[in-house]
Amino acid sequence: MPAVTVLGVPTSAAAFAPGQELAPAALRQAGLLDRLRAAGVEVADLGDSPVWRWRPDPARPRAQNLAEVARIARETRDRVAQARQDSQMLLVLGGDCTIELGTVAGHVARDEEVGLVYFDVHPDLNTPASVHEGALDWMGMAHALGVDGAERELAGIGARTPLLGDHQVLFFSYGPDQATPFELEQMERRGLARVSVDEVAADPEGAARRALDKFGARFTRLLVHFDVDTIDFNDAPLSENTGRGEGLPLDTAMRALRVLVGSERLAALTVTELNPLHGDEEGQTIRRLVDGLTECLARP
Repeated sequence: MPAVTVLGVPTSAAAFAPGQELAPAALRQAGLLDRLRAAGVEVADLGDSPVWRWRPDPARPRAQNLAEVARIARETRDRVAQARQDSQMLLVLGGDCTIELGTVAGHVARDEEVGLVYFDVHPDLNTPASVHEGALDWMGMAHALGVDGAERELAGIGARTPLLGDHQVLFFSYGPDQATPFELEQMERRGLARVSVDEVAADPEGAARRALDKFGARFTRLLVHFDVDTIDFNDAPLSENTGRGEGLPLDTAMRALRVLVGSERLAALTVTELNPLHGDEEGQTIRRLVDGLTECLARP
């Protein structure tokens, strides 16, 4: 029987605007945990950390709410490290995508050689110096990899800096048209492994299997980061990012995700960037996501 330990991180501290802090509670209210249990998954729920709602930070316009983002990442690190002692697999519910830094740091703290499949239409390799908006939300991987210009306070939350080496990350379903020139330059210069959104759209299961065979097989533990903005907003308005005609249909994304989380090496799935305010008022949109996640996690 599959076993999953769930912990929520309801924060939008690193986001462009409020909304993502509502996601863990919304997923619970939509029946995610009940659906998993009904499907035969043994679920342990560690609850949510305190809610932190986005607010502007005029004092740090290029790295807004940095102190809180780093604090929440450290808190997530400690919760993940503790939960890993008794769990087969973690399900971390965000929240903005900087919580992945906490998921990674919680595994690095155990001195594990982990690989990260970063399932996101955006590579999040920006730094405060490369973009002016100041939302750390699309800078998480720059801090995980120690890109020049990353803020030390956030990049240094783990047992080692950088948290990950270049060889430990696969950017899965990234959109070249959604990446900034700085991000594309980093991907090329560092030789970062990547699978484009078009490749996933053409063959979601095949792209995911190849990712596991060529990348995941190198590591004893595999982390999967699923960013909801990889889903086309026209197909399912779920994400913080409202990009239309970008990314994948929800069903296609779930087909790829099911293969990835079916890996026997899977240690954690982190779900981020969900803004419950963007779905329909009846809750059908978020229930579609819950249906998909249930099917992925209730694997044979």
